[in-house]
This record gives sequence, C-alpha cells and structure tokens, in this order.
Amino acid sequence: MTIAFTFPGQGSQAVGMGKDLAENFAEARAVFEEVDEALGEKLSDVMFNGPEDKLTLTANAQPALMAVSLAVIRVLEAKGLDLKAKVVYVAGHSLGEYSALCAAGTFSIADTARLLRIRGNAMQAAVPVGVGAMAAIIGLEHADVQAVCEEAAATGSCQIANDNGGGQLVISGEKSAVEKAAGLATDKGAKRAILLPVSAPFHSKLMAPAADAMREALAGVKKANPVVPVIANVRAAPVTDAEEIAALLVEQVTGQVRWRETVEWFAANGVTTLYELGAGKVLTGLARRIDKNINGVSVNGPADIDAAIAALTA
Repeated sequence: MTIAFTFPGQGSQAVGMGKDLAENFAEARAVFEEVDEALGEKLSDVMFNGPEDKLTLTANAQPALMAVSLAVIRVLEAKGLDLKAKVVYVAGHSLGEYSALCAAGTFSIADTARLLRIRGNAMQAAVPVGVGAMAAIIGLEHADVQAVCEEAAATGSCQIANDNGGGQLVISGEKSAVEKAAGLATDKGAKRAILLPVSAPFHSKLMAPAADAMREALAGVKKANPVVPVIANVRAAPVTDAEEIAALLVEQVTGQVRWRETVEWFAANGVTTLYELGAGKVLTGLARRIDKNINGVSVNGPADIDAAIAALTA
C-alpha cells in the first residue's frame, strides 16, 4: 500500500466539525486552541456550535477546515504515525493545499491559520459582490469547457477554476461571461450547468488583488521545505522547495485547481490509497470517480482514527 494524504477545500465545512475530536483527544484540543490564539478569537466555538452563516464566511471556513485537518494529523501522530516514513505525497484542494503544507512542516499551525484568514479576507474583498460568479459544468470534457470559456470571454473574464474530475468542472469570472459560458455549455451537451451560491469568483483573474495580498503575506512567514513532496494545485506535480511552494500558492489564487490531474498523477506514480484528512468526504468521492483503482479513505472523527492507525502503523 502506497499512501498519499489529501486535505479538503471550502464547501466541506459543517457546524459541529471537529467537536468530537476535541472531546476525545487532547492533541486535537491543542490544535483548536492554537488556531484560536493565532486568530485572537474563538473560531472553535463557531466550528462546534455555529451559526452556520458565520462558519461559511470565507475568512472563517478556510482556517476552520485547516484546523480540523491538522487536529486529525496530530492525533494520528500521537498514536504512532510517522508521516515521513508512511506517506509519499500530500496534496490539498485549494485552501487544503495550506493544510497539506502545514502537515508536512512547511508552515506552523499558527502561521497557517493567519495566512488563511488573510487569504479569505483578501479573496472576499477582491471583487465587489455581484460582479463575479462561478458555475459548475457537469458532463463535458476539459477541452470543451475551455472552448466555452474562450467563446464567452468576449463578454468578460471567464476561465476554468477547478477541474475536479468525473466530468465536473467549475468556471469562474465576471457574472455575465460565466452565465454566457453556462448557456454555451448546455448547448454543447453538458448534463448540467449550475450557477453556484458563492460570494466571489475564486480562482479567476479577478482575484489578482488577493494574489498580491498573499505574495506579501507569504514573504513574511517562516517556511521550511516539506518533509514529503506536495503536489501543487496549479502544477499537478510534486514540489519540495519552500520558496517555489510560496510562489505557486500566489499563482493558485488566480489559477486553476488541477485536481483531476493530481489524482491521475498519484495513480501514474504508484499511489494506491488516498487518505482524506479532515471534514467531509468530498475528495474521497472524487478520487473514486477519477480512478477506480485508487482506494479512498476518509478520516474525520474518532471512529475513523483507530482503523487508520491500524493501517498506517502496520
């Protein structure tokens, strides 16, 4: 069994996430306390108890999802997991890339929480509400969606934001152009083209001000080379140099999350099992749709911990 760890992105959050970890493991409580201290507020209370509309705010959801992922990692490590010895690669979907890097030692938990708070605020502030939009396109190939975006670009900025695999792509940009592209995708035979209830056009060129904010924030943070290679979202290939990683994180703000290619890269390079650590099971489901030969395992609560340890320390 050759293992990679993956870390979920925005959309996997839910009120109550991490609460059972905190109730059962001192290591998890320590992570949540460290994140609270780094942010100067009780984010853990919002995670455990809501309200949901406060948790789903981008500036809260991003560090909150990272906190749950790192709580899982710290519990596994306390029970005997040696990340460097057992895991060959790490990767995360969008903000999950920060969780992956924190798990691999590139950033501290406190710095990762602060970076994600900056990232969330900067992404929200980059575009006035109502100017941008995102849409999910189901049932078309990447090349067809790319062509649709290029045609719609006459109306305004429009590009592929996420290639999630299994025939699911997300486009992002100016609202008029995204709506135009969604209509064109339907004409091309897409099974569905759905405008998403998001607050900003993430992973589009309109996020350039947020990319500038992250370049400045990342320049001022202590970094170390990861103990295992990270598969970068915008490259779908491994990176091990801390400064190169920081540059790719800046690029990621306006660039495409190449998740399908990431999972395909895992499969082509001998990975047999993907563990998804943290809230939800989104990446586990995507992995199965992308390559049925890859085994997906989600670890997000106490019930999953013992089974994971038995497999990871065998």
